[in-house]
Amino acid sequence: MSDDQGFSRRSVLRTAGVAGAGLGIGALGGPGAEATQPGAASAAQEGEATAKTPPRRGRTMIGVPFEERRTVRVGMIGLGQRGGSMIDLFLALEGVRVVALCDPVREKTERAAKKVTDAGQPAPALYAKGDHDFEKLCKRGDVDFVYVATPWDWHFEMAKAAMKGGKHVGVECPIAMELDQLWELVDLSEQTRKHCMQLENCVYGRNEMRVLRMAHEGLFGDLLHSAGAYLHDLRGLMFDPDYYEGPWRRKWHTRLKGDLYPNHGFGPAANYMDINRGDRAVRIATFGSPALGLAAYRKEHMPPGHESWKETYIESDMSISLVQTAKGRVVRLEHDVSNPHPYSRINILGGTKGVFEDYPPRIYLEPDMSGDQWGDFDKYKSHDHWLWKEHADPPGGHGGMDYIMLFRLVQCMRLGLVPDFDVYDAATWTSPVPLSHASIKAKGTPQEIPDFTRGLWRKKRPGVDSEKP
Repeated sequence: MSDDQGFSRRSVLRTAGVAGAGLGIGALGGPGAEATQPGAASAAQEGEATAKTPPRRGRTMIGVPFEERRTVRVGMIGLGQRGGSMIDLFLALEGVRVVALCDPVREKTERAAKKVTDAGQPAPALYAKGDHDFEKLCKRGDVDFVYVATPWDWHFEMAKAAMKGGKHVGVECPIAMELDQLWELVDLSEQTRKHCMQLENCVYGRNEMRVLRMAHEGLFGDLLHSAGAYLHDLRGLMFDPDYYEGPWRRKWHTRLKGDLYPNHGFGPAANYMDINRGDRAVRIATFGSPALGLAAYRKEHMPPGHESWKETYIESDMSISLVQTAKGRVVRLEHDVSNPHPYSRINILGGTKGVFEDYPPRIYLEPDMSGDQWGDFDKYKSHDHWLWKEHADPPGGHGGMDYIMLFRLVQCMRLGLVPDFDVYDAATWTSPVPLSHASIKAKGTPQEIPDFTRGLWRKKRPGVDSEKP
């Protein structure tokens, strides 16, 4: 069964089903830290993939730096709500030139082009001749980095086109929607020697970076658990004809049952636990609630004959996933965009010395606190990442994390540094999309998360908690 854009639910189930082969309900209860669990499997044993890992087709991209360059030449694909605002931040960065713009709606490219010339840069090339004009942009010889901010259906194809065109690429969340697509992006990054990155802004949030540094400094003790989420009431926006370009985001709720947008929660949690840098996400089990919210909203707000009345929503209003790591740690992920809920990414980290919980931020650490009373997280400002110390009041949306993310990306490209995250992180952080769907379909049966690093996760290496260059 395919939808009107060629998406096949069967393909997700096929690829996810292979990854989950041989895992029963009891597989979720894997061992904890081997030091405290007599007879437990070692982290190395637990981290071994039980499903067949495809052979490597190129050299690893772990630790591979960007080519040093004075100016980063950017091509942007997608100039709607997200891309139309991110261009302002690219233009605010030193050493960036926006040389090409692409969107099938020509008015959007022209509006963005005016921002470029108003910033004193030469007029960019425009690509607005249909859905596939991005392929020409990706073949240009004067583009170093391609930024993708389009409907999710296109992310995989655009990332592929960029790397095949010899460009590094950064993609808004999620980077792809199917498990075999994630493997293909990993292989293509290794073959082309170009970085393919999930541009996950939340890992650059002030709170997330402070907690990350505190975790690495040992303030939480031995890490045990984390939680992240995307709880955001999008009902009005998903039915708004002007906010999204067509009903593409709402239609995903007719295709998949699981966590459609795990990256904002999983990315920070994975960083806290050094996933792919000494630990590995091994398996995921997901349960989902009934899908009622969008239909109820439609009944109350949409007139008879509206196009949405042809849609049947299957996406679980609330999906709750448990991810277990090779070291036995647990990450809880939640997703709900279909019901009333104040915005929250949950953002929890717990260890043997205490716990941080966000929304609102609060902390309890021993020996600093006692008596079961939350402490003041602001007292730990001295642990802020150097990026936030240098940019205390960054411009742009989402509290400044968008600017911090792009600043750091451009800094790494100009100085020839290794990026803070890579294609293996992109694939891992996005893998809950198909795997949570498969788990729900299998009544919560755990699904194996592939080892996209092909065994190299065991080696400690830097990530978002970077040293100041």
